[in-house]
Amino acid sequence: MSEEETKVEAATEATEADNSTTKEAAPKKKGKKWPIVVGVVAVVLIAAGAGFWVWHEQPSFCNAICHTPMDQYNATYDQEPNTAGVDKWGNEVKNTSSMLCVSHKMPTDQGGAGATCMSCHIPTMSEQMSEGINWVTGNYVYPLEERTGADLVEARGLEADQFCLNESCHNLTRDDLVKATSGMEFNPHVPQHGEIECTECHKAHRASVMYCTSCHSEAEVPEGWLTVAEAKKLQTA
Repeated sequence: MSEEETKVEAATEATEADNSTTKEAAPKKKGKKWPIVVGVVAVVLIAAGAGFWVWHEQPSFCNAICHTPMDQYNATYDQEPNTAGVDKWGNEVKNTSSMLCVSHKMPTDQGGAGATCMSCHIPTMSEQMSEGINWVTGNYVYPLEERTGADLVEARGLEADQFCLNESCHNLTRDDLVKATSGMEFNPHVPQHGEIECTECHKAHRASVMYCTSCHSEAEVPEGWLTVAEAKKLQTA
């Protein structure tokens, strides 16, 4: 190989080496990461929102957000069924299942409904906002006043019976109820003295009361329930 050819070959190798170095040194183009970041943030927000909504349905939410007026209500809900316990005022209850908050929270395979607070208490958004403001400002009665079925559905424009008698809960009519308790000597569902609200007898956070005993002292009283006279003696504060 001549001297001139040697020089040409050396120059070619040097050029190739320079090109290789330039390629390696060139910065790599970065892809756009913002769609990934946005996607991650969206997933986190959705998961957090879903988690909050699930918590919103639980007694612990009511207890944590409005802890002062709700403490005793949450305590009644947390009790085991078919045992001795206490009501929302601290009175002794012979059978906790006589309180709807306990009997309704039981799983369906145990005769309950697997209910939480929000299964029965379904406030409108305006009610929740109003209640939240009242709690923050301290503008509420303590202990809370007992509410009837009519009170609990008023904001939704429903009849009092629909608090209990609806497709999601007890899909029954008044006539169905009369038949269900036809074996009792004093049938509590026969409106002999005019119809009364379900909540007159069935209590959520205290022992249920047999309304018939207000006149008929010999009327059958379900296990754990109270007579009207016994209910009147309860400590309510």
